[in-house]
Amino acid sequence: MMSDNNVYTPPDQSLSPNSNLCITIEESSEQLVVVEEDGDDDLPIVGANPPDDLHDCDGLLDDFPPQSNESEKCSPMSPPPATGMEFDSYDDAYSYYNSYARDLGFAIRVKSSWTKRNSKEKRGAVLCCNCEGFKTVKEPNSTRRKETRTGCQAMIRLRLIELDRWKVDEVKLEHNHSFDPERAHNSKSHKKTFGDGAGAATKRKHEPPLDVQVRTIKLYRTNAIDSNGETSDDHLHSSKRLDLRGGGGFRVLQDFFFQSQLTNPNFFYSMDLGDDGGLRSVFWIESRARAAYSHFGDVVVFDTTCLSNAYELPLVAFVGINHHGDPILLGCGLVADQTPETYVWLFRAWLTCVSGRPPLTFVTEHCKSIQTAVSEVFPRAHHRLSLTHVLQCIVGVQDTESFRMALNRVVYGYLKVEEFEVAWEEMIIRFGLTNHETIRGLFQDREQWAPVYLKDTFLAGALTFRLGNAAAPFIFSSYVHQQTSLREFLEGYESFLDKKYTNEALCDLESSKSIPELKTTHPYESQMAKVLTKEIFTRFQEEVVATSSCSGVTQVHSSTGSASFSYVVKEREGEKVRDFEVVYETNAAAGVRCFCVCGGFSFNGYQCRHVLLLLSHKGLEEIPSQYILQRWRKDVKRLYVADFGSGGVDVMNPVQWYEHLHRRAMQVVEQGMRSKEHCRVAWEAFKECVNRVTEKSS
Repeated sequence: MMSDNNVYTPPDQSLSPNSNLCITIEESSEQLVVVEEDGDDDLPIVGANPPDDLHDCDGLLDDFPPQSNESEKCSPMSPPPATGMEFDSYDDAYSYYNSYARDLGFAIRVKSSWTKRNSKEKRGAVLCCNCEGFKTVKEPNSTRRKETRTGCQAMIRLRLIELDRWKVDEVKLEHNHSFDPERAHNSKSHKKTFGDGAGAATKRKHEPPLDVQVRTIKLYRTNAIDSNGETSDDHLHSSKRLDLRGGGGFRVLQDFFFQSQLTNPNFFYSMDLGDDGGLRSVFWIESRARAAYSHFGDVVVFDTTCLSNAYELPLVAFVGINHHGDPILLGCGLVADQTPETYVWLFRAWLTCVSGRPPLTFVTEHCKSIQTAVSEVFPRAHHRLSLTHVLQCIVGVQDTESFRMALNRVVYGYLKVEEFEVAWEEMIIRFGLTNHETIRGLFQDREQWAPVYLKDTFLAGALTFRLGNAAAPFIFSSYVHQQTSLREFLEGYESFLDKKYTNEALCDLESSKSIPELKTTHPYESQMAKVLTKEIFTRFQEEVVATSSCSGVTQVHSSTGSASFSYVVKEREGEKVRDFEVVYETNAAAGVRCFCVCGGFSFNGYQCRHVLLLLSHKGLEEIPSQYILQRWRKDVKRLYVADFGSGGVDVMNPVQWYEHLHRRAMQVVEQGMRSKEHCRVAWEAFKECVNRVTEKSS
């Protein structure tokens, strides 16, 4: 699993071969005390393993850990350790590795660890198989116990990467001995963790308090313990395992992650494990998606189509909207259940890998568990409900043509809150739904889905699907069906992404090369034809054409002492004429500002017909620049290279060197693809760089 905080780890030779060797090293202006441990069994952490930053850069891009025959014996639901796993605490990491060892039939101990000098704060540790190393013979004639150590190399190396967050940065799975489950279960490590009685329970930690923004990705969950030291009922429910149907489900998933990491250094994945080591949830995100979020992270839709329609694959997706108005994938997950705990973990995992920047608007289906998780993880985001999903729930209560027509009229036909609420009440009385639980619940949450309440929420076209039209687009439509298995999904995943990326590239080319056909002589149409992508311009063009049905701009109010005016624009809709109020403001700082009661700009990301008519009426020859969003522009060069944060590069961290250089190099590659001449210039620049670096190294 790759993340923003990758830590370079050298080979195991960095460990001192001498026991009880104390070394003092400088690391980020902090002194560390290092102690090699050589006890019989699980020793307390009293010293340290030397930091790895002092060594050469070999092994920077190690292959994934080799798989031994012994590791294959592990249950598919008890994943083996992997480089990149992260934990909330050292105790969580130790418990996970101990649980994994117990399942296989070996014991573990702390081989070494390191702390700050004059402090007990742990900074890292190596947990190894209990058969690691060999006993030292202290007296030739002394009576010794039976030798149980075999020089086994199986181990994991843990490092504190930030605050209380621990990461696995080296793994060895190979054992050189057979497993002995009976002896292992009687070892100190397993007795200490899995022992009976209240003593064992009270050693477990309560869940840590939650921060407001970025939280640590929790890969191993501790039991929820009440004040009496008893395991709570909630934990019994949360222990449900992910159902990966089909042979070798977990192995297929793990191979997919390993291969993705080898070909894509910024690929990120995270696994959520229960107390028993069972896999509960999985999350992953592509490098390109992480970069795309920086351009299109204002509105994100959480797609749970597979869950709400009982698909075999428990797939969820984070979906954005690109500059062509098409859905783009911003992360995927597989979940064991739909509890608040599961969604909190998933949202934290996603938020962490997009550098803790929550979306402005987060759209989901109507689900109490999701609502609870959103309020906890994205407290500042505008949480809105998918209007399509809400309307489908309502129609499911009474699916008649007359009810559909009435519902459409109520949801879309009113511009003011009071009018909507009166019309809603009349509708449910008419159709006998006053006491229906679903209807009552949705009406209580109306401010999250009814358009009349959402005029101050930017939606980029993500919410307004009229009833009777096609359902809100499922990003995996025509690819994932109700019977699609995990293996089938993963085998076609790369092809699916390639098609999405190719389609976007073709749309970019068409937008940049083609000249849209104008339908009017309006200056706003010709202005926007030069800057908007083809699809977005086509949508905007409909608003320009529709200004012909609007007339009668009348000033109805002006604020005393300010440059704020209210106008009414009349629009003919069939045989009816409706009034739309538009507020027009001018000031030196912000220039011209317009707000229409229809909420067109918030819903779509471009101005509505009523504002366009008023701007023309006021003599403006061009639409003000603040209403031409960069997310829709075709002249913006979007480099899909992840750039997380603007902080400096740690000169002691080779991984940060790699990521910094990789980002910059990929920017040159992206620019070099623009034309043959750009490619030639980029190639010459690369050759010059290689020559200079070679000269420097020699």
